[in-house]
Amino acid sequence: MTETSNHPAVEILNLRKVFRDFWQRPTVTALNGITMDVKEGEVFGLLGPNGSGKSTTIKILLGLLHPSSGTVKILGREPTDVAAKKEIGYLPEESYLYQYLTPAETLDFYARLFGIDRHTRGERSKQLLEMVGLSHAAHRPVGGFSKGMSRRIGIAQALINDPRLVFLDEPTPGLDPIGCRQVKDLIRTLAGRGKTIVLSSHLLADVEDVCDRIAILYNGEIRAHGRVRELLETSEHLSLTIPVLPPDRLAAVLKSLRALLGSEPEVGRPSMNLEQFFLKVVEEAHQRTPEPSGTGRTEGVAQYLSSHD
Repeated sequence: MTETSNHPAVEILNLRKVFRDFWQRPTVTALNGITMDVKEGEVFGLLGPNGSGKSTTIKILLGLLHPSSGTVKILGREPTDVAAKKEIGYLPEESYLYQYLTPAETLDFYARLFGIDRHTRGERSKQLLEMVGLSHAAHRPVGGFSKGMSRRIGIAQALINDPRLVFLDEPTPGLDPIGCRQVKDLIRTLAGRGKTIVLSSHLLADVEDVCDRIAILYNGEIRAHGRVRELLETSEHLSLTIPVLPPDRLAAVLKSLRALLGSEPEVGRPSMNLEQFFLKVVEEAHQRTPEPSGTGRTEGVAQYLSSHD
């Protein structure tokens, strides 16, 4: 995984969000005092069942919602700061695209929103379409695209401004296995170039593959938080790695261990997978809080997606 700096790209302290009805009566506590940070150059996974507060957290980080209390900083600034927004890329859960625009026109449109000049827009669009494997379809209206192809355009538009911080909300649904692998490789490559990725996904195997750290939310609270490898590691056993031995030598090793331990040795520190750990955390949280709050071929990474020192 990526070596990250000590500087947080995202800082959240005692964040609460209470939704209210027309008469300002509280209806749902979506976030109940969460505290966490995301370091620069890190891939951070935000996980939880439906209604756990993931989308609310992302919307607050993007400045689309205002917190009820607590503090939030994005790249050292307020989420509503325009200077911070210029350095953010965002892929929403659903790819909302203008159906009559082509991929090239779509990327040009988003680049214009960032005030990028014409020459740079053209170069970046070309590189991005090659990166997501859509060069062959650059001039076809996106209205006829499959969900997977639309998702690839969504990923490209999230990177058009060469952002320092990228939010990816369910980036891989609709993609075939090859596309999923390409997206995961892209995420790791971007992190290697110093970009910070905040990833929200229900596909836990994908999260386990790419994330440095994760936080699991349930009913608006963080129930588990830390490095993926450490969270998944079990503590009841130790793992001993030895080369393959001839049967007689292996038998001698086991015999020696048996004599030392006084019992049959259990060699190894097995890890549960992320899905098992996720379900365990949610089940434990449910026991404490029974009432839930909700239920083409690519050509490598675009060259302009440089690191930010």
